[in-house]
Amino acid sequence: MKSHNPLRLNRRQFLLSSAVTAGSIITTNIVSNSQVFGQAPGIITSESMRPTIPYGVATGDISGNSIVIWSRSDRPARMVIEYSTSESFNRLGRVFGERTSQEQDFTARYVLKNLPPDQQIFYRVIFQDLDNPRIQSEPVSGTFRTPSRTGRDIFFVWGGDTAGQGWGINPDLGGMTIYEQMRQLNPDFFIHCGDTIYADNPLVAERTLDDGSIWRNIVTEEKSKVAETLQEFRGNFQYNLLDENVKRFNAQVPMLAQWDDHEAVNNWYPGEFLTDDRYTVKDVDLLVQRARQAFFEYMPMKYKSRYGADRSEIYRSFQYGPLLDIFTIDERTYRGPNTGNVQPAKSPETDMLGQSQLQWLKVQLLKSKATWKVISSDMPLGLIVRDGPTAFEAWANADNGKASGRELELVELLRFIKRRNIKNVVWITADVHYAAAHYYDPNRAVFQDFKPFWEFVAGPLNSGTFGPGQLDNTFGPQLIFQSNPPGMRPNRPPTEGLQFFGGVKIDANTKVMTVSLRNLAGEIIYSQDLPPEA
Repeated sequence: MKSHNPLRLNRRQFLLSSAVTAGSIITTNIVSNSQVFGQAPGIITSESMRPTIPYGVATGDISGNSIVIWSRSDRPARMVIEYSTSESFNRLGRVFGERTSQEQDFTARYVLKNLPPDQQIFYRVIFQDLDNPRIQSEPVSGTFRTPSRTGRDIFFVWGGDTAGQGWGINPDLGGMTIYEQMRQLNPDFFIHCGDTIYADNPLVAERTLDDGSIWRNIVTEEKSKVAETLQEFRGNFQYNLLDENVKRFNAQVPMLAQWDDHEAVNNWYPGEFLTDDRYTVKDVDLLVQRARQAFFEYMPMKYKSRYGADRSEIYRSFQYGPLLDIFTIDERTYRGPNTGNVQPAKSPETDMLGQSQLQWLKVQLLKSKATWKVISSDMPLGLIVRDGPTAFEAWANADNGKASGRELELVELLRFIKRRNIKNVVWITADVHYAAAHYYDPNRAVFQDFKPFWEFVAGPLNSGTFGPGQLDNTFGPQLIFQSNPPGMRPNRPPTEGLQFFGGVKIDANTKVMTVSLRNLAGEIIYSQDLPPEA
């Protein structure tokens, strides 16, 4: 557990200030631990009368002095959050959050605001019975650290691709242990770059590995077929939260979540109709509508639930003190169809971000005063990712030539960054199920009107591992490191140890960013120091 510094204002001032400004449904009491939990549980006559919290707690969208706290009850109930700068909760604030309902699958969240800078905050979530508030769940606790206003060392982790290709929660191995390895590094936050679930990858109870041993999966009803109904999509998110490693991680490390394709269906794009015989629902837009609602319900992120998930955006920006701004983008919702990707001019068919999101990203980058600007992309820039024999999934089109197709949108962004002299932009991504470091060098590129930059790839997080892809030379990516050898057999199981996540440390004094790629044991397999451009 991280130590914490004394408050710059006393706790009573901090908690009362938070209570007044955090929202209209909030009330706060400064009470002792015994006052909250020392009393009898009211009219409780049976444990079955008490709400429960089956999937733990989580935090996310940490930015400036605010954070989202998330949880789920097993029935209609009211969320209550108690929080303190003391692990003993001897002085605390209390806020009342959402009432859960079946409409949102009993999930709830609360945006806790006006938090003190550079503090370890301890919190616990309780759910109250709607008819009798004295009937309460057992509390579930978590913690997080707020950003510093003046700058301190920052360390965060990232990755993607959780529970895919048939590799789920294996109790023989202790579950998804890569999440425990990340937790033990005590990061300030975690960026999940997408494929947070695999709604299109059903699980079976047992699989025979190459050496004859058996891989065992925990299997639920919703994970035994491709997801089509809203409840089946919800069940995919619930599945990952059955893992104790994931729940411990979520209780300690705030998440910045984005999505890619497997939250709905492989390689999807708007307007697509499926030919996959596993699906009775062929309309991808309908599947995505259900997937999107489940994503917003189960991710710890801001969600305008009363208006529906379609009113909330997956692309967002986050401020983490003077050293770092983060931009999570959405390369799925606004794209055109997957095609040969060689159109000579921009059109709706070549969209990847779409014009509104692209303009938003330009403005946010231009406004940023942070030393480092990290763009978290759900797909790599220069790696060739195919969709069948003739179409492409990502930006690159494998022609190694003049920019065309979706690359034209990237041309516009990279040229803007150069001409506005936006410094210290680094890209991170996942998606391809191995780890790599790429340096984009305009001197070796076909399109050369951009500032050089780095892209780092990490993953998978408890999914199948694949061999490295090929790079397209339009933007001159140079392969500096890759974790897996060319030609390796696809879909290697987590038992082979080829699971990877990334770490980023920013030194508060030198402002040097150190990017590391790590394996399943948490060991550094590659590291790169990036001094900031003055």
